Amino acid sequence: MTAILVSEVGPRDGLQSIKSIMPLAAKQAWIRAEAAAGVREIEVGSFVPPALLPQMADTPELVAFARTIPGLNVVALVPNAKGAARAVEAGVHGLSIPFSMSETHSLRNVRKDHPAMLAEIAAVAAIARAGGVHFAVGLSTAFGCTLEGAVPEDTVVRLAVAAAEAGAMEFSLSDTTGYADPAQVRRLVRRVRAEVGDLLTTLHLHNTRGLGLANALAGLDEGITTLDASLGGLGGCPYAPGASGNLVTEDLVLMLNAMGYETGIDLDQLIAVRTILAEALPGEPLYGFTPDAGPMLDYAERIAR
Repeated sequence: MTAILVSEVGPRDGLQSIKSIMPLAAKQAWIRAEAAAGVREIEVGSFVPPALLPQMADTPELVAFARTIPGLNVVALVPNAKGAARAVEAGVHGLSIPFSMSETHSLRNVRKDHPAMLAEIAAVAAIARAGGVHFAVGLSTAFGCTLEGAVPEDTVVRLAVAAAEAGAMEFSLSDTTGYADPAQVRRLVRRVRAEVGDLLTTLHLHNTRGLGLANALAGLDEGITTLDASLGGLGGCPYAPGASGNLVTEDLVLMLNAMGYETGIDLDQLIAVRTILAEALPGEPLYGFTPDAGPMLDYAERIAR
C-alpha cells in the first residue's frame, strides 16, 4: 500500500484569503482535531507582517501550540529571509517560500523579480540549514497565471534548477490560479523531475475549475507523494484575481482511502472538524461533496483491502 502525505494548508492558505479573522482558540481546536483525525502535517500559518495579513498575526502562538501535538509536522510559509528567521525562532519543523514562475505575479505577491527571489531563496536556505529546519520552495503559478496567462514550461524548469542550486531541499508545483489540467500536470512533473529528481514531491492544487482531484490523480500516476489540501476548500490567493478554491481535504481523503492509498486519516473524524470552522467563521462558505453525500456504502470494505 502506497503512503501519501496529505498536508493540510487551510490554517494558512485557507484563512489568508478571507476577510474574517478566526480566533486563536478556534485555530488551535482546528489543528488539534485534524491531528487527532490522523493528519500528519499542517501548515499552521505564515510569517508575514501582520499589517499585510492580520489573519496570520498569531502564527508564532500557533507554532508553539502545534509543537505540543505528538507526531505532527508543523510547517509555515515565509515570504523572505526575515520571515524565515522568525519561523525558525518560533520552532517550526519546516518552512516554505513561494517562488512565482510568473514574474508579474512575483512582483505583485512579494515585490521581487526572479533574480531577487533567487537571492532570497539562497538566504532562506542558509537560515534553514543553520536552524536545522527543512526548507521547501513552492513553484507558484507553475501552470498559468491570471495576470500573465500561460507560463512557459521551459521557464518553470529553468527556475526550478536555479532554486535547487540556491539551496532548496524540496519542491512543490503549485497551481495557484486553478489553470492546470491532468495532461499538463503529468508533463510538467516529468520535466521538472528530470532536472531536480526526487526533490519534487508535492502538488499544491486549486479546484477553481473543478479539476483538482483529476490533477491530483495525474500527479499520483507520476509518483507525487504529497498533496496539499484545505479543509472545506477554503482559500485561494489574494494576489491572483479569481483564483479561489483549494483542493478540498475531505474529498481528497475519500478518494485516496477508497483507492487503497495509505493516508492514516479517519474520514469521519476529518469531516467532523468542519463544525469548528462553521462555528468560528459564520457565513463563510465551505465546499466539498463528501461531507454532503457521505462515503460510499462499501467504503469500509474498500479501505480494508
